[in-house]
Amino acid sequence: MPSLLIVLYRPAAISVKISFCPKKRLYLHLFRCYNKENYEREVPSNEVLLINGSPHAKGSTYTALHEMEKVFTENGIEAEIVHIGNKDIRGCVACGACSKLGKCAFSDMVNEVAPKFEEADGLVVGSPVYYASANATLIAFLDRLFYSTHFDKTMKVGASVVSARRGGLSATFDELNKYFTISGMPVASGQYWNSIHGNNADEAQQDLEGLQIMRTLARNMSFLMKSIQLGKESFGLPEKEPRVGTNFIR
Repeated sequence: MPSLLIVLYRPAAISVKISFCPKKRLYLHLFRCYNKENYEREVPSNEVLLINGSPHAKGSTYTALHEMEKVFTENGIEAEIVHIGNKDIRGCVACGACSKLGKCAFSDMVNEVAPKFEEADGLVVGSPVYYASANATLIAFLDRLFYSTHFDKTMKVGASVVSARRGGLSATFDELNKYFTISGMPVASGQYWNSIHGNNADEAQQDLEGLQIMRTLARNMSFLMKSIQLGKESFGLPEKEPRVGTNFIR
């Protein structure tokens, strides 16, 4: 589509993009260009939910999430950490009741967190590493949370963070990201794979690079959530096709 970009240089400059579509209709897209020192555009507030999947309320995983929480607060993002790693959460039993009830048949933390997830613009999932995998309680929670909630998760921003004494971080990081990528959720990234080392909170505080990774991730995620919010206001969500399911065994 050919377009003409006109920029008017004024203190609060306005650029006008004139695009011609095949039907010869004229569209005007106004973009405000401003200097942060003298102009600030009002942006709707964002919310992010952080899930602590560790059995320890204030261990290494919490240390990583809390480092992110501080950055979110600095950026005007409402952040809440929910601790589920020490709860009695059973796995999905494939009963299918959620399709009728609109929620999981088992009333526990999954149904408590679901409304928070629906309201949130972003979700951060944190887990310790057990045998190069996430905590089983967290996986049971995520399986049921994502499957039993039927609201549209498109363009909610996702991020996973993992903690370990030594290894298995990348495998766990990949495992957790699968929940986002199957749900139309953009995955936020930082300056490295989102991990922190330490056998406890005190050791994690000594991983200066790990802490910086969390701060960078939180800043990038804040930017992404705000940008998506503005994009949704201007353009709405991407168009969706009717889902096609192909079974390989017929």
